[in-house]
Amino acid sequence: MKYISTRGNVTDIGFIDSVMMGLANDGGLLVPEKIPQIPEEKLQAMSKLSYQELAYEIISYYVDGEIPENDLKDLIQKSYATFRHPEVTPVQKVKDNMFVLELFHGPTFAFKDVALQFLGNLYSYIAKKTGETINILGATSGDTGASAIEGVRGKEGIRICILHPHGRVSKVQELQMTTVNDETVLNLAIKGTFDDGQRIIKEIFADLEFKNKYHLRAINSINFARILAQTVYYFYAYFQVAKETGAKTVNFSVPTGNFGDIFAGFLAKKMGLPVGKLIVATNENNILERFIEEGVYQPGEFHSTYSPSMDIQVASNFERYLYYLLGENPKAVSDLMKQFKTEGKIVVGEELLGQVKEDYAAYGVSGKECLQTIKSYYGESGYLLDPHTSCGVAAFEQRNHTGEVCVTLSTAHPAKFNESIALCDIEQEYPEQIHQLFDRPQYLEVVEADNEEISQKLEEHFRSTSVSI
Repeated sequence: MKYISTRGNVTDIGFIDSVMMGLANDGGLLVPEKIPQIPEEKLQAMSKLSYQELAYEIISYYVDGEIPENDLKDLIQKSYATFRHPEVTPVQKVKDNMFVLELFHGPTFAFKDVALQFLGNLYSYIAKKTGETINILGATSGDTGASAIEGVRGKEGIRICILHPHGRVSKVQELQMTTVNDETVLNLAIKGTFDDGQRIIKEIFADLEFKNKYHLRAINSINFARILAQTVYYFYAYFQVAKETGAKTVNFSVPTGNFGDIFAGFLAKKMGLPVGKLIVATNENNILERFIEEGVYQPGEFHSTYSPSMDIQVASNFERYLYYLLGENPKAVSDLMKQFKTEGKIVVGEELLGQVKEDYAAYGVSGKECLQTIKSYYGESGYLLDPHTSCGVAAFEQRNHTGEVCVTLSTAHPAKFNESIALCDIEQEYPEQIHQLFDRPQYLEVVEADNEEISQKLEEHFRSTSVSI
């Protein structure tokens, strides 16, 4: 299996090199040269596997022998041994034809743990094999930061720096990141939005001299390994729901801001999983809804919402979808991304828009509707949705056709967003792991959303801390 850039100037690199490169050196995103196709009889055999066994089967297609079989199995077992539920990502039936895929049973109570426990162990494995120190740089809208830190802290040969938008994440999300007292962990709270942080990350990675000097590696979903690990739970959910309902195809409603989680579903579908419609659930930051409805991708006014992890205007994984929408034509992708940089928008014609609507439906959920959905589902079924999952359920209500089976991805435990839950007049108990955070000191620096200042902080961090391999 070889990997190539969506913009065409990086080709023919292997899995481990693609993990280490993260963002392609030409500014594009790495994708597999060819998506593996899984025949129906193989899918039937896979439906009987445990989550860990299924993860091995799917990830193996993309690793393609670069990691020995026993090593890869050990990486997967180690990654999911930290989860509180034996099924890793269990499926719950909430109402007729609507299931919830619970992705919050990992160490930080968020779906990012599924990918970042694996990626953290993978980075550690590579560091030991190569003897190379790995310096991880990432931006977060809330959940990635805690999951990434938890995935790599204490592992040999790794330092990490996470940027988060100051005052724009939930209190629990902030505490999960900033109460970690470890000299290899640096938390920078930027005076800006997640989009500012994501832009800075991409610009720093585009400085190849700086990137190579400090062995910078990506933890955001620009790293294809993140997408790959998330693809597994689409297969797992489909198999569980198909067994229970007899459905031949299953729709998925996905709360999304950066387009990574739902792109994993798109990848699963292209591999041969019988996925029906992929429903993009957004909040008032609804750039993706407008693209799917009108064919116009253009950032608008930024809104702070009850679902802060989706408060994103520029979705970094959108370029991966463009690559397939444009017939795997890297020049066409490169031209569109240049247009986006100069004009601030992308517009596709009627023919391509028709294809977009074949692949996706979309619905932007207002704050009022988000809270009302939490209230109504809790009142009717006793099931408590976090505000992001609530957006996914509201989108299911609006965009899923009657009689079709749908799985809504539950991306976080409601305890991470008690600010929103409390507005619904619902009292919840914090899990003990979260309750303990409120008594701990915090370790963070507040900085401007400025490349030069952040690069300087990174250099200071790398020079002042040492790691063993």
